[in-house]
Formats: sequence, C-alpha cells, structure tokens
Amino acid sequence: MRRFVKPTGPLALEMERPWSTVIRVPVGDGEVVWFKHCKTVQSFEPRLTRELYTRWADRVVRVLAADEERSWLLLADGGTPFGAFGNSPDAWAAVLPLYAELQIGEIAYAEAHLAAGVPDLRLSVLPAHYADMLARDDVPLEPEQRERLRRFEPRFAELCAELAGTAGETVQHDDLHIGNVYADGDVLRILDWGDSSISHPFFSLVVTFRVLEEVVKVAPGDPLYARLRDAFLEPWGADDATFDLAMRVGIIAHTFTWFRHRDAMLPEDRVQFDEWFPRILGRAVDQTDL
Repeated sequence: MRRFVKPTGPLALEMERPWSTVIRVPVGDGEVVWFKHCKTVQSFEPRLTRELYTRWADRVVRVLAADEERSWLLLADGGTPFGAFGNSPDAWAAVLPLYAELQIGEIAYAEAHLAAGVPDLRLSVLPAHYADMLARDDVPLEPEQRERLRRFEPRFAELCAELAGTAGETVQHDDLHIGNVYADGDVLRILDWGDSSISHPFFSLVVTFRVLEEVVKVAPGDPLYARLRDAFLEPWGADDATFDLAMRVGIIAHTFTWFRHRDAMLPEDRVQFDEWFPRILGRAVDQTDL
C-alpha cells in the first residue's frame, strides 16, 4: 500500500467481516483512501472493480491500486453515502439508469468475468442451485417452509426458462443499497462489488427494494418503487411484466449468494449472519405463493 500512498496518520480499522476487512488511511489535508482486503469468498472483487473502473470511471469509485494475488484493493474516497442524505428519490432515479448502462456495457465481458472467478448465477444454473438448497440439512427453515420450496421446484425451473432471453446476463451487484452508492460532488459512484455475480441484470433491485422497505421503511406499494423501477428499465427498454418475473426469480436467487457466503464462514461467524438469513429465506418462500 505504501508504494501508492503515504499515510499521514494512524490507520483505522473501519470494518471487519468474515468476507472482507476495510481500513481507513489518512493521506493529508483531511483526505482519506481505503484499503480493502477481500477474503476468499470475495477474492474476485479486486479484478472486477478494477475492470469496471477502467471502463466506467464516471460511476465506479476510483481504483488506486489492486493486487489480484493477495486480493486487496486501494480505493479513493467515494464521497458521501446515500444513507447520509436519507432516502432521496431523485438520487436513486439518477443513479439507476447509470447502473443499467454499466450492466448493458458489461454484457460483452460476462464470459471474461466468469473466467476470472465472478460467481455464476446465470439462469441456466439457477435450478441446480435450487436443488442444492433443498438437499441441505443446515438451512434455517421450518418444515412447512421447506415443503413449500420443494413443491415449487419444478415451477422455479419454468420461471427461469421464461425469463431467459429477456436481457443479456451481465454483472449483477446484488448489494445495491443506500450504503453502497456515494455522491462525489455531482458524480454518483457505486462501490463494494464483492457480492456480485453474472446473472440476470434485473435481480439487482431485489436488495435495493428490500433495504428501502426494511431499513428505510418505505411502505410496500409506495409510488417510489414504480418510479425507481421505471428509471432502471428505461435503458433496457423492458416492460413491467418482465421486471415482475425477474424480481420473483431474483428474490429466490438472492439466497444463493447468502449460502455462498455462509459456507465460507467459521461456525462462530454464522451466529450473527443467521439472525438475518431466515428473513432472506422467508422472502424466497413467499414467492411460492404467487
């Protein structure tokens, strides 16, 4: 790190998680940069972030250095997180088309991302992930929930087939919420790509909408959801029915990212993780009612 920046004060541990460690590095005049060490489950993130910044410097946080072998990133400061402004509909309506344009552009690089280790959650492999979920004996589900998922398995495969071809599969952030989008002056930047996969692009709004509902407390049915949906879909030229289908499949597919992270954790790290995991699984179970 000291090859690229000269710290002017003590380093500060900003975040320590089973999947990554983030350190705040002061570099003078009140400015900071960020050192991120990605654990094995997110070891693809340094390369992916660097590649995205190379092509999308106007909407991805600036990469100062990256080391793929040691799985670390050195990032410029992204600005102020959306969460500091509350829930700004105008800010979300501005950033979602930018994100969609990035996804569209990255369709051409999807195979390269897969070859470099970005997780594969394309529609063709989702039924296999679903079957793996049903076969596990460590899933925090009630017996009735497990049975509902089991009955839904054939229908899930049909929905994946229906969704195929509706949009090119590409980078899917899978953690796009108010803590991972920043305002850098007039520039909006997306960071923290460690949960990403190659998948159906519309799945990205599963987390966006869940955090708006559960954390920001935007009531279900609020017109904000339709406004953000339309802003996101405009670059894709897609319709509401396709989006609704993608959200239904995507809510279930989102659990597969959680399984991947959980499998990489030590047992003691799963305690806090499992406080939220049943809620994610419960949302997946709810899709079997529709």
